[in-house]
Amino acid sequence: MAESSYATMANYPIAVIGSQYCTPNQVDVVISRKVKKLRYGEFVVSDMNGNFMYKVKGTTFGWHDKRVILDAADNPLITLKQKILTEHSRWNAFKGESTDDKDFLFTIKTTSTFQWKTKLAVFLAKNNSKEKNYDYLIKGSWSDRSCAIYAGDSSTIVAQMHKKITDKSLLIGKDNFMMTMYPNIDQAFIVSLIVIRDAINEADAAVIGAAADVGAAIGAGF
Repeated sequence: MAESSYATMANYPIAVIGSQYCTPNQVDVVISRKVKKLRYGEFVVSDMNGNFMYKVKGTTFGWHDKRVILDAADNPLITLKQKILTEHSRWNAFKGESTDDKDFLFTIKTTSTFQWKTKLAVFLAKNNSKEKNYDYLIKGSWSDRSCAIYAGDSSTIVAQMHKKITDKSLLIGKDNFMMTMYPNIDQAFIVSLIVIRDAINEADAAVIGAAADVGAAIGAGF
């Protein structure tokens, strides 16, 4: 796993959701999809001892896809809402369960319309560059669980996925991977980025699957 210079650069919390989600030490978490205990939803984040930290509630309404990130006590922290009819795949994030502009936190979008390997740029609410300069960049292979989150246009990693899992994590879900979050980064914010990356990956997989079905039907003469 690549080293991060973030720990030596950030001597104060970098809060997006809240400073209470920042710690001065590195944190490793287990992210589990397709969770067996349905009351926790299909996407949960737990610490290395198996204690639940965050969970995700997903809904679809009309053309929109929406995710709400809850803490372990079921308090809504962040609402993630897909924006449709845009050139790039885009999601917006808001405080709590709101989708009002006054509670806007950040937007995340693909860096180009067509990508062989997905890259996502993150623009915080305070970013005044008209989306010319991103605050964070997500890149790497989702299928290989090697995605990393970088601070701006730099080589500084603030969080990174890897495949290593624990015995306890195997009991939680069917699809598990780990996330290392480096000191002083907002952990709830990082979780929200991973949830969006996962949603975009699912959407891409659905499109590829549909295209394959059409191709098979044409080849069969239907």
